[in-house]
Amino acid sequence: MTPLNNTSLPHLPPEIVVPAYDRSKVTPGIAHISVGNFHRAHQAVYIDRVLARAGQQGWGLLGIGLMETPHEALKAQDMAAQDGLYSLTECAPDAPNVVRVIGSITEYMYAPADRAATIARLADPAIRIVSLTVTEGGYYVDENGVFPLDHPVIAEDLKRDVPHTVFGLLTEALRQRRESGAGPFTILSCDNLPQNGHVARAAFLGWARARDAGLAQWMEENVTFPCTMVDRITPAVHPEDVKRLDAESGLDDRIPVFCEDFIQWVIEDRFCAGRPELDAVGVQFTDNVEPYEAVKLHMLNASHSLLGLSGVLAGYRVVSEIMLDLNEVALVEQYLAFDAEPLLHAPPGMALREYGRLLLHRFRNRAISDQLLRIASDSTSKLSMFVRSTAMGVIAHRRPVERIAFVVACYAEYLRGRDDKGTLYDVIEPHLTDEDRVKAASANLEEALDMTAFAGWNLRESAVFVQRYLALRQSVRDRGTHVTLREVVSAGE
Repeated sequence: MTPLNNTSLPHLPPEIVVPAYDRSKVTPGIAHISVGNFHRAHQAVYIDRVLARAGQQGWGLLGIGLMETPHEALKAQDMAAQDGLYSLTECAPDAPNVVRVIGSITEYMYAPADRAATIARLADPAIRIVSLTVTEGGYYVDENGVFPLDHPVIAEDLKRDVPHTVFGLLTEALRQRRESGAGPFTILSCDNLPQNGHVARAAFLGWARARDAGLAQWMEENVTFPCTMVDRITPAVHPEDVKRLDAESGLDDRIPVFCEDFIQWVIEDRFCAGRPELDAVGVQFTDNVEPYEAVKLHMLNASHSLLGLSGVLAGYRVVSEIMLDLNEVALVEQYLAFDAEPLLHAPPGMALREYGRLLLHRFRNRAISDQLLRIASDSTSKLSMFVRSTAMGVIAHRRPVERIAFVVACYAEYLRGRDDKGTLYDVIEPHLTDEDRVKAASANLEEALDMTAFAGWNLRESAVFVQRYLALRQSVRDRGTHVTLREVVSAGE
């Protein structure tokens, strides 16, 4: 197999798409915090495209690993060994795979190795945008838009001279830029959050006010926080996937990624220090991201949550497998048509019914086979963002609550860590409190409605909902997910 680095890049087989620019002339203008698979399959791809345009060579990516874990430390080593290069296999449901080498990450830093040096690098005036994919729950902002200064992670970080959190790192970098006259940078959230720019703004200004009120005011007046909507299904990459992808490409790539062929990025056009020509390479700029993000969060992401929770309980483990179950497909179709779509306002040029059909087409992509356990993970945060507003709307309009009650019941049962077949699985819920776990395990099934995931839903105020939730959860326990789901979809509208 061919190693992947700058030396081998010009000699790769012609069927592998390589960067259409001279990487030696590219310098970072964007820093990205938390370089996961999604970033490498999404934002880095758009930057890879834009770097091929004349005059855009100053918009390369500086990747920054934030978490102090063995996995992140190894990723930094792999990035260094491969000069920031990696292969991306794009998988269409009805066409051959396309393998391309992405070259937009030209520098990489592992923050835990030297946080002061990372802050200094972010203070470089050449960095004009700092983008983030720190997960939906990584902002700590509550349902009222409040950044919790008393949270142990935040409170401890505020005491440090050199902070560890993303909020501290960027705020300290902005302090240095203010003092040096380098000016602000744009903070660009790329996480699946409603109004993610506003959430990021609340988090960073909240941290900054606790640290330095004058700096916080300067940030409020000068730093921009655009809202964004991102979309591309990108599965986790396991060791067996690395072997498979490398065998298909002929590359000795330590950090390959694979994803679907669909890609979308919508951004509010507010950048305090300039931006690359992303509109020339497929990015949609708008004055209002909200309609786009509402459709995506409440249709695609919500559908994923329905499939993830019910599918894991039923014993399925990948999306393409569950899409062969007609009842699971019907659950999504009914949820979209009767629950989500009536409450949404589509952006110009988008037909919601057609968008829903495209989602099901994407989910059936066998080459992707996204892992249901990954999709179900952190449902404590995800349900609040993807299902809450639909649930509240359905209840408020006195619509049938069957599907909402079913997904709530599935979440509570999923937390038990055992599927219908008796198979144990890991429950990865970083934002589930000890108190939540007690409520989920309570013999009084109604107590689960008071878990963190359902804060602000007001579910107990609907006697009809509570009755159906209790009946469906007991049914999942007594008769299994398959039988219960069959009855849910049979009820239809």
